[in-house]
Amino acid sequence: MSAPHVAIVGAGVIGAAVAFRLARAGARVTVVDAGLPAAQASGRSFGWINASFFLNAAHFALRSEAMAAHHRLDADLPHGTTTWPGCLWWEETGEAFDRTEARLRGLGYPVAVLDRQALAARLPHMAAIPDRALHFPTEGVTDTARLTRRLLAASGAEVWTGCPVTGVETASGRACGLRLASGRIGADHVVLAAGTGTPDLLAPLGIALALPDRPGVLVATRPLARVLDPVIVTPDQEIRQDAAGRLIAPAAASHQSDRADRLAAPPGVLADATIERLRAMFPGQAIALESATVGWRPVPADGLPVIGAAPLPGLWLAVMHSGATLCALAGEIMAAMILKGETHPLAAPFAATRPGLDRITAG
Repeated sequence: MSAPHVAIVGAGVIGAAVAFRLARAGARVTVVDAGLPAAQASGRSFGWINASFFLNAAHFALRSEAMAAHHRLDADLPHGTTTWPGCLWWEETGEAFDRTEARLRGLGYPVAVLDRQALAARLPHMAAIPDRALHFPTEGVTDTARLTRRLLAASGAEVWTGCPVTGVETASGRACGLRLASGRIGADHVVLAAGTGTPDLLAPLGIALALPDRPGVLVATRPLARVLDPVIVTPDQEIRQDAAGRLIAPAAASHQSDRADRLAAPPGVLADATIERLRAMFPGQAIALESATVGWRPVPADGLPVIGAAPLPGLWLAVMHSGATLCALAGEIMAAMILKGETHPLAAPFAATRPGLDRITAG
């Protein structure tokens, strides 16, 4: 029997992770994208891998297992882009801080409270040190653009770039391929991992998926001397420093839970304000703007991932934020579903057929 052929729409980190696991399991895989790999949200990601942010218990369980899946991916894709520097978090204070600590401890998440003295030792370049912070020692970071390219290269999949997909082909009541601007491609299965482009591909099939607008600006500074090892999360700013020395910072505080449907100001204004915050946090450092990039995050209407079979047989959906955290597990889950017909208990609450995905909620 010949290997099943799976066509994946979207060469971002989710599509790349699905391609990697499918190909490793014996499928023939073609990845199709209108642009270049990681050209959209995956190339504009903060890259924080965590389960300290979650919307409900099922979401926490999924994100926790996704962190474990990253370690499995590290073993299968050595010399990768993922590191595990941990996170220092003081986004909330007072009783809200205590509730967050208690909630995470109750879920068994690794967490410790550090006092001002311990924080000052870990953050010697920061001007203002809080009285206390939560330390999440198991959290990581990844360069999602580099990870995407490595996954695609290691998968052995065919990658067709510059090929806009105009529709999903159907025959005998199931998906059977893709229509391209320059022809078609047949497939046994079709995976839509096209981020914000997914609803337009689903609509002609009579399937509605609401992805409200969720724009964000990611700021990168010019490289500077090492001032930061862990991810830090303050009431006003999330920050990490990449391997090249750049400070990477979303322009919006609490970017993971940001539900704004438009930018609060032009990107340049938001970037300038972010740079001023960084300069105040790290005085004496030569902090200058290198880039400010606008990205459109694929956040389903209820804020939760979409993973699994679509209402049309042969069609599968993998649409979610945050791809940085969830990509490794999404690849495992989708490969097991498509090739073995296996269900994953953690994926059930995030089925593509769950109620409410066709409704746009208030931003």
